Amino acid sequence: MTKNKQKIVIFGASGHAKVVIDVLERQGVYEVVCLVDDDLELMGETFFGYDVIGGKAELLAMVERPSGVIVAIGSNLARTQVAQWLVDNEFELISSVHPSVQLGRGVCVGSGSIFMANAVANSATRIGNNVIVNTSSSIDHDCIIEDGVHVAPGATLCGSVRVGARSFIGAGATVAPNLTIGENVTVGAGATVVQDVSDGVTVVGTPAKAMNPI
Repeated sequence: MTKNKQKIVIFGASGHAKVVIDVLERQGVYEVVCLVDDDLELMGETFFGYDVIGGKAELLAMVERPSGVIVAIGSNLARTQVAQWLVDNEFELISSVHPSVQLGRGVCVGSGSIFMANAVANSATRIGNNVIVNTSSSIDHDCIIEDGVHVAPGATLCGSVRVGARSFIGAGATVAPNLTIGENVTVGAGATVVQDVSDGVTVVGTPAKAMNPI
């Protein structure tokens, strides 16, 4: 007998939401009921056949409360703010993992996090809440990825790297082993990080260096 799928809502209606929908459908655990978004001009739009019903008010007014919500917002700050609002309003945050993903032994994944196609997280890595591990990115053993981080497509974190909350690791970037990336850091696309990065700094290039203030 087939088990009924959990009915969930996607918060966010953008290009990123399209990828999230694909992950959810391929995982086959959840049934997407609808999408909501703070941009009320999107009300009535459809994404792969799923309707955008409105924003926060419409989500709260749903007659049948969903089993959970997943936040499909690329911006780290906006994603974590929406996730906190959902928690405050007693919605469960769900996580989703594309079936092509490779998770090593002892990997822990927090609530609201999502792994896109062909991503890898190796043994004893800890993934926080509301993290995006994007397409074909690689996180090696014993890494700690704190809440609200986005690891962009093709990025590589070597072993025992720690990434602070809400930091962004750009597409194709590489972080050498045993380094600490602070909170709210931006690592530019293709950068090679070979030393620790302090909170709030943007680094670019190979080897990665802090950008000069404008």
